[in-house]
Amino acid sequence: MSQDAIPRLAEYISTALSLPLPHSVEAKTKLHVLDTAVAMITGSQLKPGKAAIAYVCSQGGTPESMIVSSGVLTNATNAAMANGMLAHSNETDDSHAPSLTHPGCAIIPAALAVGEREAVDGEMFLRAVALGYDISSRIGRAMGGITAKDFHGHATHSIGPMFGATASASALANLNEQKTRYALAYAAQQSSGIVTWERDSEHVEKAFVFGGMGARNGVTSALFAESGMSGEENVFTGQRNFLEIYCPKASELDHWISTLGSHYEISITNIKRFSVGSPIQAAADAMVQLVKDHGLTPEYIESVKVLLPPGGAKIVDGRTMPDVNLQYILAVIILDGGILSFEATHTYERLFEPTVKELMSRISLKGDKSLEKFETQRPATVKITLTDGQKLEKHVAAVRGTADNPMTKAEVEEKARELLANIMGERQINDLIESIFGLDKSTDVLSLRPLLTL
Repeated sequence: MSQDAIPRLAEYISTALSLPLPHSVEAKTKLHVLDTAVAMITGSQLKPGKAAIAYVCSQGGTPESMIVSSGVLTNATNAAMANGMLAHSNETDDSHAPSLTHPGCAIIPAALAVGEREAVDGEMFLRAVALGYDISSRIGRAMGGITAKDFHGHATHSIGPMFGATASASALANLNEQKTRYALAYAAQQSSGIVTWERDSEHVEKAFVFGGMGARNGVTSALFAESGMSGEENVFTGQRNFLEIYCPKASELDHWISTLGSHYEISITNIKRFSVGSPIQAAADAMVQLVKDHGLTPEYIESVKVLLPPGGAKIVDGRTMPDVNLQYILAVIILDGGILSFEATHTYERLFEPTVKELMSRISLKGDKSLEKFETQRPATVKITLTDGQKLEKHVAAVRGTADNPMTKAEVEEKARELLANIMGERQINDLIESIFGLDKSTDVLSLRPLLTL
């Protein structure tokens, strides 16, 4: 690992907002901003979001940035944390498979909070968001990506996006190269999160780990440096440095830094089709197609066997949260005639309904070693045995929304409309979508405030 990783990162971060994004990257960034805005708005209706809003409202704070949906103004740090928790409350937020991160739920709230504080224009906001994804995903890759928790148990989901949030916030706060080094040092000192989030039963701690903590720590790091606090100038070198402690694949970081400005990680970041955990996406897609193609109902099904890559299978097997419980999700797809609604994925009571539990008992999940090398593509095979002995099978190699099978602009917009339909009026939905797609022409990101308020 070279000695100049931090100087190169700091220089790039401090100058990134002066560099125009390629048209395709800017267009993709708008899709992720829309998708994350919808995640925040819908997340405000669930327990993690409500808890975050209540907590921050109890803290007060300088009125710099808004908590989405509530209209409440607080300081940028608290707003970033609350909005980060909102964004990961319902599993509809984006994911970056190679780094094992959900970048949007931390980076976009951080960029929005500091963007409001600084009253930046929409173009600068979009550039800051894309920058955050670039830094987050490179750190997550260095941590080991999909294999990180097997190496050391540190959570890529919290640490990678925190560095991304730091980058976005630092750039929007107009930090120079020296102050950006300090911000990265404070980010390293706040690197936290362990994979015990897998045992969270209500998605509240998970929302904090994936979204709120990274957003809060990133904004804190940038604003510390902006306020005049100094720190370590190269936290990636010397004895017991960040890379040595957290990054088994640190040797690869030089390569990824060299691609800054030419390879944009947001371009290969997944947007979910369904509001469920990433490992469930392909299995849900397969089951929707099987139910619709064959008119399946519970009485015709003897058993269902699902094969996933081993890592993903462990995450979604028999969980207490409906949106990350594969057996539950497939059961409600069958019961609801091939439809997977937002309401179904987030209704805890339904998880314990006798008809649902009985059908879940017929659904088994296995981690398949033959799929292990395709873990980042999130494939799934669903095998159904009918009561008359007939066998059905569907394999989804790359679910819609992944880098290998991306959703179109129209599909992302359709998803947004479906999720917001019961929360906002049609006119406000139209204005929100139009404003986000027109951010590159917006003179002030503050114009989003009324559109993000319920």
